[in-house]
Amino acid sequence: MMLRPFGPAEDFELAAAWLQRKENYQWLDFGSCPQGVTPTLLRIMVQRQTNFIQMYTSDAGDTPMGIVALYNIDRNMRSGTFWAVAGDKSFRGRGYAHTAASRLLTLAFRDLGLHVVNTWIVDRNPSVRSLERLNFRFIGRQRQCHIIDGRPYDRLLFDLLATEHRELDEERWHRMERPHRETVCEEL
Repeated sequence: MMLRPFGPAEDFELAAAWLQRKENYQWLDFGSCPQGVTPTLLRIMVQRQTNFIQMYTSDAGDTPMGIVALYNIDRNMRSGTFWAVAGDKSFRGRGYAHTAASRLLTLAFRDLGLHVVNTWIVDRNPSVRSLERLNFRFIGRQRQCHIIDGRPYDRLLFDLLATEHRELDEERWHRMERPHRETVCEEL
């Protein structure tokens, strides 16, 4: 798994298409953006100093799989807010998004000099376990502030200090993936 900046126009079109899927956008909040995230809006977001948005790809770097990002980066307060989207769902459950998130957090703390990264997740979203495995700590709840299909949900708030972050060992994920690939090949 590799992190890389957005490159050609196709990157923006693909990522915007991911962000326009209900299965993804219902869990996110891009403000009052009635048309959704377009390739043009995504290009603007990538260029802003308050955002750090990367694609994660296959090991060869040729297959984009999703997005990991920081927004509201405040260099004075040394803070930022994390979000991610697994775009290509065929790679789900293999640890790629988790590894990408861990690498982005390493960059946030080591290269961007952040002291704390926060995030939120809609209550009942199964991805909450991923945040806990990344050492994010639960810090509170915003009640009934996120609407999905006309129904209000709470947002669960988390944060992670630089001193609490431990980058994942990607070799561990490869060891886990190898038996999965071998099982799939044996079934074919």
